[in-house]
Amino acid sequence: MSFRTLRQLLMLGTLLPIGYPAFAADVHRTVVSRVAPTYPELAKRMRIGGKVVLVVTIQPDGTVSGTKVQSGHALLVPAAEDAVKRWHFNPNSEVSETEVEVAFNLGPQ
Repeated sequence: MSFRTLRQLLMLGTLLPIGYPAFAADVHRTVVSRVAPTYPELAKRMRIGGKVVLVVTIQPDGTVSGTKVQSGHALLVPAAEDAVKRWHFNPNSEVSETEVEVAFNLGPQ
């Protein structure tokens, strides 16, 4: 069991016996279609870049039903969430969570 899975189980107050199928957050879901985020104008002018890390809740049909911010600049987070909410993942039999990174790279001036 990975450290991330163990941490998630402890946060949920649930610890499964060894050998039990891993929590749904461990299910790898491939991105079928991505929507690129719109770089916030204020962040561009202030030369703010970097990555936003989100935990994404994915429904069985592959649609994103929610996001939780793990890290990232406050000016970049809304754009990352808006884009990721429009992503589609491979279908699966259950709701799952996965961590995604959205990069905001400033080009040369």
